[in-house]
Amino acid sequence: MTTHVHLEGVSLDYPVYNQSSRKLSREIIRLATGGQLDRHEQRRVTVRALSDITARLEVGDRVGLIGHNGSGKSTLLKLLAGIYRPTAGRLSREGVVGSLLDISLGMSPDATGRENIYLRGVLQGLSRSEITRLVPGIVEFSGLGDFIELPMRTYSSGMLLRLAFSISTVLSPDILLMDEWLAVGDAEFQVKAEERLHEVVSRTSILVIASHSATLIKSQCNRVIYLEHGRLVADGKPDDVLPQYFTEHQ
Repeated sequence: MTTHVHLEGVSLDYPVYNQSSRKLSREIIRLATGGQLDRHEQRRVTVRALSDITARLEVGDRVGLIGHNGSGKSTLLKLLAGIYRPTAGRLSREGVVGSLLDISLGMSPDATGRENIYLRGVLQGLSRSEITRLVPGIVEFSGLGDFIELPMRTYSSGMLLRLAFSISTVLSPDILLMDEWLAVGDAEFQVKAEERLHEVVSRTSILVIASHSATLIKSQCNRVIYLEHGRLVADGKPDDVLPQYFTEHQ
């Protein structure tokens, strides 16, 4: 089947138990999540993070997700990544998904850099033999040299990010999910990272990136999805949707 992501009336609810005993107000949760609240039996509160989202992403789509903090952008990305499942509606996805939402996820500070390549690679769905084949290129790109054999807790934050980026971008998935454009490492590494990121994006069939930058979206995207409080407000070309969003949020 052709690579695609289809959402039909998709909603996502978070059940929150014992809410009244924690004395958290409805207004605080609304502001923090951008969702809507429904109170059920047994003092359970349900936070609606996404509500009735319908969209069809096809090969060639470069989608920018926009909306205020808490509008549902990150939640939608995690839904597309398979981290969450819809509580209503239907999600159809075909193709290998690559996520740059948390590039250091699954890495252990007590493991060596080399061991962390295997840990992160497994999370990306790679077999041990596939990871072994990719290790030399990852080590070379990261520029860590002999530090690759030391525990990651001995790394500076910049070294950690260089390794995590090198691992996370070694493959080009069919569907690439990003929460903002990545800028990692020192100035020299950032040039390499920028080139690598453009290569990965150019080879992927579908890109979905959340961003507050109109400049970035105009340069990378041919489509914009605008979310507010978990609902889809607009879906169209950047020149049509971006002015609507920024006019409403000036």
